Amino acid sequence: MQRFNLRNLFPKKSGIRERRSKPRGNHPDNATILVADDSRTILFTLKKLLEQDGYSILVARDGMEAIKIAKSHSPNLILMDVIMPRINGFRATKMLRNDALTTDIPIIMMSADEQAMQEYWINRVGARDFLNKPFKRADVFTKIEKFLRVQQVA
Repeated sequence: MQRFNLRNLFPKKSGIRERRSKPRGNHPDNATILVADDSRTILFTLKKLLEQDGYSILVARDGMEAIKIAKSHSPNLILMDVIMPRINGFRATKMLRNDALTTDIPIIMMSADEQAMQEYWINRVGARDFLNKPFKRADVFTKIEKFLRVQQVA
């Protein structure tokens, strides 16, 4: 009797089919994204997802750290959580908008709370868009590419 082998259940295919509808790497060369979130899970997930697509990733665990990193590294885009320790995402975004070094960096706010009031405040403090948690891979890249494409054209 032949020994059981899991590989025998799945036939080998000659070519590997890409499951994405768009090719990876549809962004400016050396694009850097700052991800600011106090959740280690969200940081790990976004870092892994974005690095696989060729982005350089910077990580901040609170609003103060996000401000310092944004000023020193000038990322192309910031993904900012709303609720974080020390300084929340609203206040950090407002501070980044009021600083000449960081005023033009697009900021996408992230939150699990989908209330309309939250989106109102996001627009009021200067964020460019909103990403609901939990997020889908396609949603993340659609929002990111929208702003990075504008920078590439400019």
